[in-house]
Amino acid sequence: MSPEVISNTNAPIVANLLFGELLVAKGLLTRRGLIEALNDQREHGGRLGEVLLRLKMLCEEDVTHALAEYLSMEYVRLDDVSKIDMEIARTLPENISKRFCLVVIGETDEKIIVAMADPLNVIAIDTIALKLKHQIKAVISSHQEIRHAIEAIYHGSDIEEQKLRDIVEVEAGMQEDTLEADLAEANISNELAATKPPVIRFVDLLLSQAVKSRASDVHLEPQEKAMIVRMRIDGVLRDMVPPARKMQAAVVTRIKILSEMNIAERRLPQDGRFKIKTSGKDIDVRVSVLPTIYGEKVVLRILDTSGASHDVEQLGFDPKLLKEFKTILSQPHGIIIVTGPTGSGKSTTLYSALNYLKDPTKNITTVEDPVEYRLAGINQTQIKAEINLDFARCLRAILRQDPDIILVGEIRDKETVEIAIKASLTGHLVLSTFHTNDAPSAVSRLIYMGVEPFLLSSSLNLIIAQRLVRRICGRCKEPVKLNDEVVQRLNIDPAKLKKDTVFYHGRGCKNCAKTGYLGRLPIFEFLVMDNDMREKLIGGAGESEIRKLARQKGYGGLLESGVSKVLQGLTTAEEVLSVTFTENTKA
Repeated sequence: MSPEVISNTNAPIVANLLFGELLVAKGLLTRRGLIEALNDQREHGGRLGEVLLRLKMLCEEDVTHALAEYLSMEYVRLDDVSKIDMEIARTLPENISKRFCLVVIGETDEKIIVAMADPLNVIAIDTIALKLKHQIKAVISSHQEIRHAIEAIYHGSDIEEQKLRDIVEVEAGMQEDTLEADLAEANISNELAATKPPVIRFVDLLLSQAVKSRASDVHLEPQEKAMIVRMRIDGVLRDMVPPARKMQAAVVTRIKILSEMNIAERRLPQDGRFKIKTSGKDIDVRVSVLPTIYGEKVVLRILDTSGASHDVEQLGFDPKLLKEFKTILSQPHGIIIVTGPTGSGKSTTLYSALNYLKDPTKNITTVEDPVEYRLAGINQTQIKAEINLDFARCLRAILRQDPDIILVGEIRDKETVEIAIKASLTGHLVLSTFHTNDAPSAVSRLIYMGVEPFLLSSSLNLIIAQRLVRRICGRCKEPVKLNDEVVQRLNIDPAKLKKDTVFYHGRGCKNCAKTGYLGRLPIFEFLVMDNDMREKLIGGAGESEIRKLARQKGYGGLLESGVSKVLQGLTTAEEVLSVTFTENTKA
């Protein structure tokens, strides 16, 4: 299957019509803008399209579309790299693709189809024709799309996986007894083995494949006779290529060396971190090692610091909730709690809030375990349990540092929450996370920890519960019929369903690794502590009463938020039901 052809204008162009005149005729550029661009071109050189992009008068897509029409050539979109014939594409060396900004995307009528940013470059066309020994059919694509395609073709996750398999096969081909004899003779330890090229390449490729596959975590799990390697993509674990048996200990040692851990200690858990740069991205890797009965289990948390925007506008709030969130963040004091299980996006929400609040006139300090992302202009503190530097101790010290806004990574005990309440009551805005099933249950959990209801009512401003659900793949998205039982579990009244309501799922394609899902999106529940809610809380209202009042005020639960995403065609009913409880929204 070839990439999608967007335009194929074969009509002859008007005689003597210049490219700039075409842009004006199409309404993409004003006459004054054209004159300004031409003056800039005379002064600094370059083609008109490049000048327009440099001056930000047009976007790259508009220029490429217009150029395709001007030259009567096809414009091909390359946003879906799964439609590129990778086998044919990789017959052209990467250095040639990068040199001329082009990629081979397929073959038809005994011609090789080449997507080019500059289809008038006859030297490039002649070079490719000579290299591939085929006639060339040139089509147009944008610079950005071609650069993205080059990365996918020559450095895609499937390439990394094959390289991993090659290393494993070569290493596995050596006889175990020969290896053991060599190790005994040379007295090679795991530390020395960890510096051998095959082990280094395996770890590097393992991390590279995880990053390209958008994995959040990589698990290395020793078993009795083998090691299982899995990566978590969109919240689901998938198998990776495991190392050869004789490499397993060396691979673990290599990771411990990178993480600056004690490689001689194998009986106690250890934590560490290191940084890598792959595919032009800065990646933080957090490492946790846990002793098991078959060896050390290693989990690597992949944090793409270059791709984190931490923008409240991008969190996925509905417009009403986003406005409410910003209003509450503007309050000078009080507590905002984000609750949910591990991996539900709590830290992203809080970091986005801090970015929104960041101001040169404010002193913002955090205490975290661990510090996941570095934020400029914010004072971040890492707790260290080994020297008794815990949340409570750090929080007490922060209060002596004249703070305006405090982020406490997690409320774990009564002492921490009591200090947080005191901080909020003395004019500080406090943000933190908690582990409960939904927002109302966070209130009852805090009371169970020994916090007086009147203190909570005076200090709490907002509780947000959130989950992440997988997003339907846009390439294989198709309608699906839900049975009555599923509709009932979603708390959807069948009588209220519109006749044109359509539910969707992903069929599964190469783009989403046959899963039907690509990426994740959040669902939220808000519990706003207004005067009515505070009176309920002081009066000893239980969890169900608080939940009922929240629903009366128009704040839906996690299920309602998920159902809205289902009705928008963004996720599936199965995904929403897997992370929510129907009874959570019942009065």
